[in-house]
Amino acid sequence: MLQIGRFQIDVVETGRFGLDGGAMFGVVPKPLWERAYHPADAANRIPMAARALLIRWDNGTVLVDTGNGTKMPEKQRQIYALDMSRYSLQSSLHRLGVQPEEITAVILTHLHFDHAGGSTRYDEHGDIVPTFPNARYYVQRDHLLWAQQPTEKDRASFIPEDFQPLAAAGLLESLDGEGELYPGIHLFVVHGHTRAMQLVLVEDAGQHLLYCADLCPTAAHVAYPYIMAYDNFPLTTLEEKKRLFPRAYEEGWLLCFEHDAFVQAAFLQPTSKGFTIGKPVTITEYEEKKPE
Repeated sequence: MLQIGRFQIDVVETGRFGLDGGAMFGVVPKPLWERAYHPADAANRIPMAARALLIRWDNGTVLVDTGNGTKMPEKQRQIYALDMSRYSLQSSLHRLGVQPEEITAVILTHLHFDHAGGSTRYDEHGDIVPTFPNARYYVQRDHLLWAQQPTEKDRASFIPEDFQPLAAAGLLESLDGEGELYPGIHLFVVHGHTRAMQLVLVEDAGQHLLYCADLCPTAAHVAYPYIMAYDNFPLTTLEEKKRLFPRAYEEGWLLCFEHDAFVQAAFLQPTSKGFTIGKPVTITEYEEKKPE
């Protein structure tokens, strides 16, 4: 657990999955990204976390993103090597002493299945229902419009069952641009990965934590040229990293990496070409073993 002023911060491990290493690192050659992150398996997949963020204080219990969820068909589970044998969204929240009914808000950085899949679940009747029935779910309006009419490039990343039931239940709230959702919880809107993705900055008592979502999915992506082929507008991602990272370094922000299977968080350190990370920071202790 990490204390930032009045906020108690935990990371919520929702499981592991695999994505194509080349897609995760774009134009970076395989020998470089394997050295910077982790070697690929026989299917060229690299291990990925789906790490949500839990923010608690006197007036609320907020979850940022929800992982892949449990609705994925078996074929897709195999393609993405989805593994919830060590932990899941439900088991990790239980470990942290949180029941689904206690979540007051869910901030969805964007609606790709590995970020929003856990927002809904199958109930005992086989119907898809909100996982957190007492929460308001927040997404940027422009991103919701994009998700409802995706391009051919990213259509497979959006699963309507992850967010349409939220709207049907009257729980989905759309936001117009960045600002404070709650005092001390600030939203930054970026457009490189997908239209109007929102990053979450928690700040209080002179401390800051930035939940990077897919602007910087792993610690290896701190390097400016390490940009995903999944990004719709990679040059925009580059400019967004160049805009945010110097401020993050100067103000001492702790960066939390949603998809890094080995590093939960780290502070930035300057290099001649931009930034790298310092010593990794563990926010919440989990049993971890790096694959051989």
